[in-house]
Amino acid sequence: MLLYRILLSIFAAAVLTKGHVAARLGRGPASPGPHVWFHGASNGELNSARPILVSLVHERPDLNWLVTCNTQTARDMVHGWELPRVSARLAPVDLAWVTKSMMRRWNIQAHISLESEIWPHRILTCAGPTVMLGARMSASTARSWGKLGDLPRRVLAKVSFVSAQDEESLQRLQNLGLPQSAVGPVADLKSLYQKPTAPLPPELSQAFDRRKTWLAASTHEGEEAIVLEAHKQALEQDPELRLILAPRHPRRAKEIAAHIEQYGLSYSQRSQDQAATAQVYLADTMGEMAFWYQLAGRVFIAGSLTDRGGHTPYEPAAFGAALIHGPDMHNFGVSAQRLAAAQAAVQIETADALCAALAGLQTEELQTAAGQAAQQALRCDTDAKALCTLILQHLAKV
Repeated sequence: MLLYRILLSIFAAAVLTKGHVAARLGRGPASPGPHVWFHGASNGELNSARPILVSLVHERPDLNWLVTCNTQTARDMVHGWELPRVSARLAPVDLAWVTKSMMRRWNIQAHISLESEIWPHRILTCAGPTVMLGARMSASTARSWGKLGDLPRRVLAKVSFVSAQDEESLQRLQNLGLPQSAVGPVADLKSLYQKPTAPLPPELSQAFDRRKTWLAASTHEGEEAIVLEAHKQALEQDPELRLILAPRHPRRAKEIAAHIEQYGLSYSQRSQDQAATAQVYLADTMGEMAFWYQLAGRVFIAGSLTDRGGHTPYEPAAFGAALIHGPDMHNFGVSAQRLAAAQAAVQIETADALCAALAGLQTEELQTAAGQAAQQALRCDTDAKALCTLILQHLAKV
């Protein structure tokens, strides 16, 4: 526990330097009445779990819900859902005194966390049931947890119910001390993703031809060079081709813009409200990825040309896009295997291969067929209703 406290203090100091200090320390007005604390890291996790949250809110009208997340865009997104009896806040740091204050002020009766968001003080402090949904534990994270003495076993022994994202995560959690009595069905929350119904802004829908547009979604440092080189090559074959480049971290926009200039490509920036008329549209904003999925017939899933394990294939597949990814998709290993088995995605490693993949998916017919194949391969096999029933059973005494 001592090592965790030291590491947490360093992490908390880093978080607090980014602002929103009051929120990160759990301050601010709290709604009255008993609450269930529902936590997800950001937009992707909460979007995927939205059907679960909506169902729980509907089934337990006697409870209020505190939804926390790590980003302002996710908080604003939850506000925009306008769910009854739901408050959205930035997540407080997991310092013991902050967590105890949150539990007391919000009258927390239960805690539900999504995917890899496992915070020891919240689980140990919560007097009621604690639930982990789509729980993900990578091999590297499991090794890190294994260095924390008996803390993982103490934390996991307190968990009431776990629905792991995959069998590998479940096995790692059990190796760290998760009791068999808490084990529920394996369910990947990402498969529950429902694409938004909000229409595209006219200035975007009129600016892009989906057949002639491809998206590099959530790129990381080192990936833009491959993406831009591939785009430059592809323009020689198809001068009308457009690239929407959406970095994982928009704060890197200045650096990425310099890369684009080095490749001799024209670009415009979303954050500067510039008209989308250039060869590259730098989508350097947060919370708008659904727009870019709607506009692109081909999507490169980034994070897969690095050691970050790739980002979700479920969201672009939901929009019917043809999928391209790099060799490292370990965050979505089972999903990537299903895509590969169905030949429903193209794996690439180089700019040349990425250019060839784009050329091989040039027509609307090919893009549609590939998108449909991906949707079929990733069809939802998670029974959201059954999962909600199990969660409600654990909330029965709340």
